Amino acid sequence: MDAARAPQRLKATAGAVELLRRLGGTHGALMMHQSGGCCDGSAPMCYPDGEFIVGDRDVLLGVLDLRLGVGETPSTRPEGADAVPVWISGSQFEAWKHTQLVLDVVPGRGSGFSLESPEGMRFLSRARAFTPEENTSLAAEEVIVGQRWEQGWRPAPSPEPQVVAEAVDACPVPARRPVP
Repeated sequence: MDAARAPQRLKATAGAVELLRRLGGTHGALMMHQSGGCCDGSAPMCYPDGEFIVGDRDVLLGVLDLRLGVGETPSTRPEGADAVPVWISGSQFEAWKHTQLVLDVVPGRGSGFSLESPEGMRFLSRARAFTPEENTSLAAEEVIVGQRWEQGWRPAPSPEPQVVAEAVDACPVPARRPVP
């Protein structure tokens, strides 16, 4: 990451991107919203684009680019079915703004309202805490909220890869020390 550029708030595993591609082939353009609880816990929910009403204060974590593979960076913004905006409620964002969300997929039953439910897979949020330097850089950037999205604001393509092979590639687990 360039010192002048803040890190991405969103990454996805190759498995999550592959499932989104399959779902998009069936349902068309997609969107996601990181749930803040209630019926389905705190699960990332996948909907046909426009089926979930984004609030004026919901925060865009990023736009997943379904054209990308592991380690690739885009040269242009994704459009149409290649672009999956990922949102989080404003209050949930305040609680989690110090972390990078890593969208993953695991076997299991998806939430009742999310499109992956009948697939035998479910989306899962993992997170990596930003470093103090990353938090400083992120604090200087203005987030895109629902109201700005409606006005046409879009994030620039990131110069860093968005898709990782496995969640651990974005959320490294510190080496365990042997017990003496």
